[in-house]
Amino acid sequence: MKNIKFALLQLTCSEDVQANQQKTEAKIREAAAQGAQVICLQELYRSVYFCHKQDAAYFDLAEAIPGPGTDTLLALAQELNIVIVASLFEKRSKGVYHNTCAVLDYAKGYLGKYRKMHIPQDAGYEEKYYFTPGDLGYQVFDSSYGKLGILICWDQWYPEAARLTALKGAEVLIYPTAIGWDNQEPSSEINREQYQAWQTVQRGHAVANEVPVIAVNRVGEENGQTFWGGSFVSNAFGRVIYQAPHNTEEVAVVEIDLDAQEQYRRIWPFMRDRRIDSFGDITKRVID
Repeated sequence: MKNIKFALLQLTCSEDVQANQQKTEAKIREAAAQGAQVICLQELYRSVYFCHKQDAAYFDLAEAIPGPGTDTLLALAQELNIVIVASLFEKRSKGVYHNTCAVLDYAKGYLGKYRKMHIPQDAGYEEKYYFTPGDLGYQVFDSSYGKLGILICWDQWYPEAARLTALKGAEVLIYPTAIGWDNQEPSSEINREQYQAWQTVQRGHAVANEVPVIAVNRVGEENGQTFWGGSFVSNAFGRVIYQAPHNTEEVAVVEIDLDAQEQYRRIWPFMRDRRIDSFGDITKRVID
């Protein structure tokens, strides 16, 4: 069995970027001390979720990737013999920015980056103002601890993204996330429904592709919304094997058997039975 220990860092964030960085580095060390081999950070871990409004001053948070930020994390990965999946605000050039994940491997160095493909635009999620859609395609990173498929937050809702990443050989899908409840919405029933939809669609990706899913969300109250935490791990057939609480910081280390994918795909051969000859219209916006 290929048992790999993944860590999910579900944390609160403040306006103090340096404090967020120091706390995250301390939690990375804590996770590594518990045996974690791949450590997954939440979306845009270095700051508050600034996309709650349009403010050009927040572009100052962006950084080059690779750059000093990834250099710092790579040094930490090399010290601790781990792989770090880090969600960062990338400055590509003047006026062009991306929501990006970098993968830092203790043995192989900087493995590359994935740029978020699906960019939301909604009240409290003004992401189209900040982020240019990704242009690197769907990525799988051949790390020292397995083939990591990385997608980011809004990508979670799109089965096509999960499928294409799985088809590239991902042994696990990892989703850094920042999503929560609007504090002006009093209904706990609506809150539960939203969370269940979020988790259920990702468990569906696990089932359809027979690949484990890791979703890492932030937690705490920021600018009129409460991030719902609830980070979770699903096995390759959609069973939740870990779920974090909704209201506390967590450092969770979860062991996943990456070789189990082979067994699921033998018993339930979804990949074999795909009628790829019938899928041509999937690239159309609407079938009129």
